[in-house]
Amino acid sequence: MKSINGNQFADMVKMGAHHLFQNADYVDALNVFPVPDGDTGTNMNLSMTSGAKETAAHTSEHIGKTAQALSKGLLMGARGNSGVILSQLFRGFGKSIEQYATLDAKQFAQALQYGVETAYKAVMKPVEGTILTVAKDSAKKAVEVSETVTDIPELMAAVVEEAKQSLNRTPDLLPVLKEVGVVDSGGQGLVFVYEGFLASLKGEELPEKTVSNSMDDLVSAEHHKSVQGFMDTADIEFGFCTEFMVRFEEGKKSFDENDFRNDLSAYGDSLLVISDDEIAKIHIHSETPGEVLTYGQQYGDLIKIKIENMRQQHTEIVGEGHSAEAAVKKAEVHPYAVVTVAMGTGVAELLRSLGASAVIEGGQTMNPSTEDIVKAVESVGAERVLILPNNKNIVMAAEQAAEVLGIEAAVVPTKTIPQGMAAILAFNAQVSVEENKKNMTAAFSHVKTGQVTFAVRDTSIDGVEIKKDDFMSLAEGKIILSQPSRVEAATKLANELIDNDSEIVTVIYGEDVSEEEAGKFAAYIEEQFEDVEVELYNGKQPLYPYILSVE
Repeated sequence: MKSINGNQFADMVKMGAHHLFQNADYVDALNVFPVPDGDTGTNMNLSMTSGAKETAAHTSEHIGKTAQALSKGLLMGARGNSGVILSQLFRGFGKSIEQYATLDAKQFAQALQYGVETAYKAVMKPVEGTILTVAKDSAKKAVEVSETVTDIPELMAAVVEEAKQSLNRTPDLLPVLKEVGVVDSGGQGLVFVYEGFLASLKGEELPEKTVSNSMDDLVSAEHHKSVQGFMDTADIEFGFCTEFMVRFEEGKKSFDENDFRNDLSAYGDSLLVISDDEIAKIHIHSETPGEVLTYGQQYGDLIKIKIENMRQQHTEIVGEGHSAEAAVKKAEVHPYAVVTVAMGTGVAELLRSLGASAVIEGGQTMNPSTEDIVKAVESVGAERVLILPNNKNIVMAAEQAAEVLGIEAAVVPTKTIPQGMAAILAFNAQVSVEENKKNMTAAFSHVKTGQVTFAVRDTSIDGVEIKKDDFMSLAEGKIILSQPSRVEAATKLANELIDNDSEIVTVIYGEDVSEEEAGKFAAYIEEQFEDVEVELYNGKQPLYPYILSVE
């Protein structure tokens, strides 16, 4: 095969997206930190799926036009840093071939190389040992091989082989990967995409997944039934769609599917459980997803978690049908807006009370896409906007959203909820977007963030021995300790963050923490640090029992 056209490339994209989808759970499991929100596979899968859908809808025999469709779909669907980098790789790829009707081996190789250059430019501080390295090494190999090889499947086989070898080298470039004993998750995702490309070119089939595939079909059917039953958002009794997988573990509670199903049914509705000898996959609509996850941990290791707010989703869907109401809202143009991201209804209410115009449901477990952010900004109807991601894995998607919006927009690169709170308080509607960005960035730089969450597996990071189900204390994103007691993890975290210069400590407690426990924790801080003012809020956030802001 000396050349490929747009139809053939569309099939490559389809196979690449499908193979990544089949293995998204595995990619999620490679995340370095043992926190319950490792979602590289989920983000890349959703990003690539968006690209594949756009490609399928606008396939042309002209490969340049087909590649542009992929680029557009990936751009708008990009979630998380891994998804944004993937979108940039194919943005550059598509840009370099937009005038070509077909591609030969050398042109294909050069397009891969241009994609790498585009992705590196998009990342402010490129880190080697990541998806970028795997893309760079495999593109370099493609260029080398294209000097002597004209057969595109043979070229792609060389690309895949080099991508795999580069992936295996990532622990040598990124010490934390070697310490934990994994390869880079984003790089692995890219390998799956490239393997799909190769299978398409060879006309081969790739193996199907088993448990996850049947569950996805059932979940889709269950959601379809649920939507039919809700006439109003207020009718939704159990508001959080919760999906996770449990890898059974020796020494843990013995798994019996009937007992498991009966126990979980007390936490909500739309319950689905599928299991084999090694894994159970669960879907449930619950008002307390944190309690559901805690129950699941009795049986083994949580290897994938996804929580979505169905009330918000339903409101958005119903809103599409109320065109008159939407038109009225769209007519209201505000001069300035602050749009931010958060998980937990209490956290969202807190951010709104501080001045946020709109709060996108997302963050841990589910990063909003570029398109999600664009739609949120457009719903506000502002002439100028500042976007606060409040999560390091959403910053790049926010920056892409700012680029495609047709209004003056800037991203204030907040990476935590406390940083977002400080930034909003520094907002001034009387100054320019750039001046606001500068002032708000300066404001959150003085805030220290602490988080308490639980470990989903045994590991060791930065000298800290971590046991599965222990509570971990994170100070400024760094794991400083791990122990069985949630209260002890929180108090030791406070001791680490608060010093003589601290004035205000804000404690945001999650859905699994009682008001009594949170009150005792706040009282402890007041007793230990007499000069510090303590503010306590019920954030109702999942997965993170405590979030601390220290100023």
